[in-house]
Amino acid sequence: MIILDIETSGLDPQENGIWQIGAIELENPKNQFLEEAKIDNKDLTQPGALEITNKTEEQLRDSNKQSQKQLLINFFEWVNKINIKMSICQNPAFDLSFIKIKAKKYNLTYPFHHRSLDLHSVAQTIQFKTKQKFKILDNKSDMGLSNILEFVGMSDNRNAHNALEDAKLTAECFSRLIYNKNLLEEYSQFKIPDYFQNKENNRPQQTL
Repeated sequence: MIILDIETSGLDPQENGIWQIGAIELENPKNQFLEEAKIDNKDLTQPGALEITNKTEEQLRDSNKQSQKQLLINFFEWVNKINIKMSICQNPAFDLSFIKIKAKKYNLTYPFHHRSLDLHSVAQTIQFKTKQKFKILDNKSDMGLSNILEFVGMSDNRNAHNALEDAKLTAECFSRLIYNKNLLEEYSQFKIPDYFQNKENNRPQQTL
């Protein structure tokens, strides 16, 4: 399975571009992908996207970098070498919609299966099983990556978003949530919380 994250110049896949893709194969975590590209001339940028990645618009339009199309070609070649092409993301609707729309734009074959796994949904499910309640704030789901990291015994030390770092953090969280084990050596110092090992807590209580 492929843990995936992208960095973009904004939130709209029709108007904004992909400038970075990071991915890791869950079954073989040493198999990783990270490449960057310049966004297309017609792609717009949004201040919020620049802020969370600590990038400037000039950096996203760097003419020395490969094209967005070539980035996707390289990424799809990497994906096609992996047997299980099911993707796992924190909010796959965002990442995969960008990739699908850009693949169509450049007449490239989209390599992923229709179904994907959402780390957010997995984390909320395990949250309910261990604590008998969902994590909600202001009547909305409050299970962003920072809170998932805390839930699985880690901390969010990111200064800026990076696609491969976020993919690796997503993979580590998924492994802890599903398999109750550490995946990547660089995160081995973070202890998995005891409540994941308490089978009684894994049984949701019935409520009337």
